[in-house]
Amino acid sequence: MVQDNYPSKLLADAVSQFVKLPGIGERTALRLVLYLMRLGKEEALNFASSLSSFFEHVKFCSICHNISDSETCSICSAPKRDRSTICVIENIKDLIAIESTHQYNGLYHVLGGIISPMEGIGPNDLKIQSLIDRVKNEKTREVILALSVTMEGDTTNYYLYRKLKDFSLKISIIARGVAFGDELEYTNEITLGRSIVNRVPFEYPDSHEEF
Repeated sequence: MVQDNYPSKLLADAVSQFVKLPGIGERTALRLVLYLMRLGKEEALNFASSLSSFFEHVKFCSICHNISDSETCSICSAPKRDRSTICVIENIKDLIAIESTHQYNGLYHVLGGIISPMEGIGPNDLKIQSLIDRVKNEKTREVILALSVTMEGDTTNYYLYRKLKDFSLKISIIARGVAFGDELEYTNEITLGRSIVNRVPFEYPDSHEEF
């Protein structure tokens, strides 16, 4: 709820929309709206039009669940990618972070989150079954678990390991050059790139709690 001392209801409504964005307070929202006004009507409308077009036409890749302009994303359809390797990630931001390292040339699988009982997110809420189907139906030789180095990330890693360990493939995990609790998107490119290149076989004690 924004303040009621704006000279225009239209201005107040615009500010209230920006306030809904994460990390944007009312003062910042007001600066953004006024900045768009200074750009001029045409630029502001182009800004609004691009957002409208994005939400109207954006798709999710039917294979890996990446954001895409078509049914199959540019990565899954690229002929020069290593189709025998799948890197499992939490979200689109992690995909962009890994791609920026230029150290990985395989495919991806976007889970859409990680297992977090505290937030009510279980295995059935994630894109896990489609990963298993890919491993069954594609010539996958390696699955890389590249989830955030947190308790929830480790829990998800273990769950995926239990689901995939009976397949004839290598299950690896990124090297722990990423500090505990860090998310991939905030890791510098050199460290993240090395953690992909220096990945190690996934190991977990069989005594871990069953799901």
